[in-house]
Amino acid sequence: MLATIRSRLPRRRTFLKVMHWAMVPLLVWFVLVTPDDVLPFGPKAFQAHSILALIFVTICLVWWADYFRRGLASRPGPKLPKWAWHLHLWMHRALVWGLFLVAVGGFLLGLTSTRLLKAGGFLPIAPPLGLREANEVIGKLHIYQFYLLAALVVGHALFHLWRHYRLRDNALRIMVPKRLHRFL
Repeated sequence: MLATIRSRLPRRRTFLKVMHWAMVPLLVWFVLVTPDDVLPFGPKAFQAHSILALIFVTICLVWWADYFRRGLASRPGPKLPKWAWHLHLWMHRALVWGLFLVAVGGFLLGLTSTRLLKAGGFLPIAPPLGLREANEVIGKLHIYQFYLLAALVVGHALFHLWRHYRLRDNALRIMVPKRLHRFL
């Protein structure tokens, strides 16, 4: 029975590609739109923003759990110079750990809050301990941490564009669906 279920699930690389491309619009959304930007539009807009954050964090944690259990799925490629091979390895590790740490930062925000915060308006994040000063510090760190992760994502994208167009190793074909290969 387990083999039947496993055979119907998408392969690991397919699953990671789906998570990878689902993260792109979410990351762009959170870079451009903060909770303060959403608040003037009312509680429904804030809840929608919070649901997107819950989806983002869920993907972060699933991706980290997959990495923790099975390691990196990506391989550097034979055309990469030694320095780029090492950069590739550490960049991907930093991305996965960065995603995890963003999720942990959100948990710590909920934990140090003065009131119970609920992701998506329904899922309690953590029991509030009412630590105002710690909450402010963690809030600042969480913001910097997220924007540092976003900068790393931009560096990651530029690295793979360099690989694809400069080294001509078809790096982007690995990451895009087969239907889009003809455009590369």
